Amino acid sequence: MAQREAIFPANANRHALYEAHGYSAAIRSGDLVFVSGQVGSRLDGSPEPDFERQVRQAFDNLRATLHAADCSFDDIVDLTTFHTDPENQFKTVAAVKNEMFATPPFPNWTAVGVNWLAGFDFEIKVIARMPRRAAA
Repeated sequence: MAQREAIFPANANRHALYEAHGYSAAIRSGDLVFVSGQVGSRLDGSPEPDFERQVRQAFDNLRATLHAADCSFDDIVDLTTFHTDPENQFKTVAAVKNEMFATPPFPNWTAVGVNWLAGFDFEIKVIARMPRRAAA
């Protein structure tokens, strides 16, 4: 059975937030990387107030976590987004997502409406597969 390895982005402030709440930014198990929900938080952990910027910041935080795991958006196979007001937010989220994943093959995507995200309005979690490396 594969051991699980905790992955954290380089930013020490965000690492402290994970420790305070008792979870890892991501877990690598075998060739899969399971990324915890990423929100549009500023360095101090507070929500970015502008919704589109909050979505973009969540994707930036996701990118940093994937980078720490030696992955990129190209390695994402499963994408789940959470929205506090899906009817009004979906168009904005879809536009940003379509920028981030501009060419096929696209990851599968599940969008979920929720009523609480700890002060945030958007969250994104993914599963990625480690890229295959050429033999040295």
